[in-house]
Amino acid sequence: MSDGTSRPPPDEASLREAALHYLARYATTESGLRFVLHRRIDRWARLARDRDDVRERAAAAKTFVPAIVARMAALGLVNDAAYAESRVRGLSLGGKSRRAIEARLAAKGVDPEQVRAAFPEDANAELISALILTRKRRIGPFRKTEEADRNKELATLARAGFTRDVASRALSMTPEDAEEAIIAARQ
Repeated sequence: MSDGTSRPPPDEASLREAALHYLARYATTESGLRFVLHRRIDRWARLARDRDDVRERAAAAKTFVPAIVARMAALGLVNDAAYAESRVRGLSLGGKSRRAIEARLAAKGVDPEQVRAAFPEDANAELISALILTRKRRIGPFRKTEEADRNKELATLARAGFTRDVASRALSMTPEDAEEAIIAARQ
């Protein structure tokens, strides 16, 4: 990588190209894209720190970011609602609780209303996620031995964000019923 003094400051065109390049590789939110573009500008500013006008040029480049993010959203390349739906489904099928998913999407900058709208209406979705986690951890219906400390298993599910009711239901299911429910949810 060359030093920052020889690189021109980011302009609107180069930031738009950077956004397109990033979006071609990764799904992200508007907030995430904004962060990526700001980080790019900050990286240029660090490398060009010996220039006299670094702060002014970096500030000027950051003024382009909201318009670029808005343009990408208008083109449909960034869609927080679609991102939330995709992540909710993937994380649910990965054994994450609703609380954990909401926290993760909030950290990504997704609006809480969009997160709530992304969750399925199925009342058993949380139970399915808990069953997937029990299978991963080999607890509840998927434990290998008959001996088990139910309180430890409940604590495992509680730390993952599941309510006591959901955790109890997941731990009390038979292995056949639990596996059948997981398979049905993945279809």
